[in-house]
This record gives sequence, structure tokens and C-alpha cells, in this order.
Amino acid sequence: MIVQAFLRWASKAGANDRSKAATALAQAYLESSLPTDRQASAYDAMTFLLDDPSPKVRLALAEKLAFSPDAPHPILFTLAQDQPEIACVVLVHSPVLRETDLVDLIGTGTTITRAMIAARPALETGACAAMAEIGDALEISVLLENRSAFMTPFTLRRIAERHAADAEIRDLLLRREDLPVDVRYMIVGHIGAALAASNLVRHTMTQARATSVIREASEAVTVALADDVEAESLPCLVEQLRDRGELTPAFLMNVLCSGKLEFFALAVSDLSGLANRQVRSILSTGRHHALKALFLSIGLTGPILDIFMEATVLWRDIVVTPYSNPIADLSSDLLAKFSGVETDATMRELLHMVERLRINQQRQRARSLGDLVAEAA
Repeated sequence: MIVQAFLRWASKAGANDRSKAATALAQAYLESSLPTDRQASAYDAMTFLLDDPSPKVRLALAEKLAFSPDAPHPILFTLAQDQPEIACVVLVHSPVLRETDLVDLIGTGTTITRAMIAARPALETGACAAMAEIGDALEISVLLENRSAFMTPFTLRRIAERHAADAEIRDLLLRREDLPVDVRYMIVGHIGAALAASNLVRHTMTQARATSVIREASEAVTVALADDVEAESLPCLVEQLRDRGELTPAFLMNVLCSGKLEFFALAVSDLSGLANRQVRSILSTGRHHALKALFLSIGLTGPILDIFMEATVLWRDIVVTPYSNPIADLSSDLLAKFSGVETDATMRELLHMVERLRINQQRQRARSLGDLVAEAA
């Protein structure tokens, strides 16, 4: 009877009055101030208002119910599928929406629906994963800007796989401290591709020069990543480098000469199939024949084998020498010994890389001295 009376009244009342009635009904329902039978009647009346022709009425209902954990789930789920200005408050705030609801809405909703869900505080891992699978760049950028969202490494990796070509997505990903190292490396490749395609690079450098510069920069960034990640993440980076065919002699020499000895050992272990502990033992204390056999097992021969042997032995001496400048000393000694050797293209690339390291180290040392002079003045 109460519902019937309400329906008769609603059919004649204006939108403003129906809006006020919606707020009052929701308030009474949430406060549980009605007898049980009338509580049920209030629920039925709110259900009727879900089809009200005026958005103002449905918005009033949504605004009153959206923040309460006691709001009826079916009504909130229906409002979450309403037009954006009504759905927004429910999608962003309602605690009664389940993770399964959000995943469903991500799959069936519009771009606006997904963007609003992406902005939801403390968004659950399942919803984040669903967004990573189907969200477009705009929706993903909203998700990445939501620092309270719970994103697993798999979700971040999937976002990078789908959207790393987008500069804004790359920037948002790289700002995250929890970004897996293999994802950072993946993004480095996309940045290199973007630079190669840029008008500035294409108009100021030959293609060969641009390819060389970008490759060198990418290698330098990858080597630097070894300092920024925890030890347990390094094998993942090594595996990805191997799969992409980038554990080249030049890259390995860069790693070795830069003093990333743990990273170098992991790379040699991965390429040789030997246990990391065994490889580290050979590199640090192994005799000449054992060291030679290790490098031969990863395909190093001729002068290239010789320079790796020499660099390893030099490191053994440098690490126990006080007051040394390891990178500069190592690169200078290698260049002094091998510059006059007849070389092929691979060997020339190795020596060129060693020369770059020495120059960079000298420039860095000069800057440091300049800073000390400036401070003393």
C-alpha cells in the first residue's frame, strides 16, 4: 500500500520533489529508522526511482547512498551503470561495489566508466589487472596517477607491453619505485625507438650515427639499471637481455669495465649454463685455464677472448689496490695493451666502448675537482 501510494504521488510530483523524496528515502533506509516492513517498502521505492526519467532524481539517490557500507548492493550496481554524472560518485566511492563488480564494469563499460574506476581509491589488484588488459592510454594514465591502486608487477608489465610506445605512460611508469627492472629495460627500448624516429635525430644525424648513439645510450642506461635494482631482480634483467640478443661482447665488456661484477657474473652464468656461484669463483680466483674455458664456453675467441681475460685479471688487482680509480685505471691499461693489435669490427667496437668509458671517467673526475675548488673558494 505504501509503495502504491508513493508511485501515485511520484507520477504527479515534479522532479525537484522527487529528488527530495529520493534523498529522504535513502536517508531513512540507511538509518534503519523504519520498521522492517517499511524498510522493505523504502527499498522497493528506491528501486522504482532507478527508472525515474529525471537524472536529478537518480543523482540524488546516488549521492546519498554512494558513501555508505550499508547501501543496498543491487541499487548501487545499477546506479554505477547510469549516465556518467550519476555513475561517477558510485564508481569512485561506493564501498559496496565488489571487485567482481568492478571487473565486470571495466569489461562492459565505456571509456568514461573505466576512467572513473581507475581513479577509485585503493583499487584492488583484480580490477587493476583488468584495466591493464583492456584500458586505453587515457584510462591507464588515470590508473597510474592513482597512487593508492594496488598494482602487481604483472599488471605493470602488461601496461608496458601494451602502452610503452606512449610517452606519457612511459613517464608515469618510470616514476614508480615499484616498477620491475625488466619493465624499466623494456621502456628503455621504446625510448630508443622514439628517439630514432624523431625529426630532430633524423635531420641532424646520419642513420648509422643515430643508430650508434642510441645503442650506446641504451647500453649505458641498462648498465646503470644494475645499480638501481635489488640483487634478486638482476637475473630477470639478464634473461630479458639474452632473449633479445643483447648480451653482446661489447655490452659484456661495458658491464665488466663499469665494475658491475655481480651483473657480469650473472650474464656469464646465464650464457654458459654454469651455476652463478661457480662462475663467480672462476672470475675471482680461477686459474688461467679455468678462466679461458669459461669465456670460450660463451663464444669468446681470439683477441676478444684475450681482452676479456686481461680485463678480469686487472679487476682482481684493482679491487685490492688502495686509492685506485678502478674504471679509469682498467680502461687505460686495456687501451695501452690492445690499441696496436690487429682488430676486426667486433674488437674495434670493444675498444671504442672502453675509450668512451675512460673519457667519461676523466670528465667526471674533472667535474669533481672543479666542485672541490668551487667549495674551497
